[in-house]
Amino acid sequence: MGETGQDERVLPMKALLQRVSEARVETGGRISGEIRRGLLVLLCVVRGDTRKDLDYIIKKVLALRVFDDSRGRMNLSVADAGGEILVVPQFTLAARTRRGNRPSFDDAESPQKAKQMFDSLVQGLRDAGIRTETGSFGEHMRVFLVNDGPVTLMIDSREGGAG
Repeated sequence: MGETGQDERVLPMKALLQRVSEARVETGGRISGEIRRGLLVLLCVVRGDTRKDLDYIIKKVLALRVFDDSRGRMNLSVADAGGEILVVPQFTLAARTRRGNRPSFDDAESPQKAKQMFDSLVQGLRDAGIRTETGSFGEHMRVFLVNDGPVTLMIDSREGGAG
């Protein structure tokens, strides 16, 4: 704990993954991103995140075996399953809720740097050959999804030794 009595640790970059049979994001009444079978990724960039955090998240999103093989076992990655990815910026995953009833978002990265990291993640997924759509950074969005399973996983970049 720091001098203020608050926990001083820095939070990791987070990605909340949901295996979906379909998902879309609407911004201002129009569809800004839409996929069929694949992964919905809610991405949170926090202060202190580096390229190492970003690379870890990209690697995990691409490699996690969360799609069923011919025997019904979760044994296929999004690429193996021929899936698509929808990435949505989600700074609220940086919320601290320990004190009081109003979440603190002080750990969220500045919008400018967070957008750069968001864009880099999207480009990394596209460079891997996966059709990748996005939500609208800094906009109010409506996210629609059909969670398949349900399968929902949290990826924490510090699990890979990034921090």
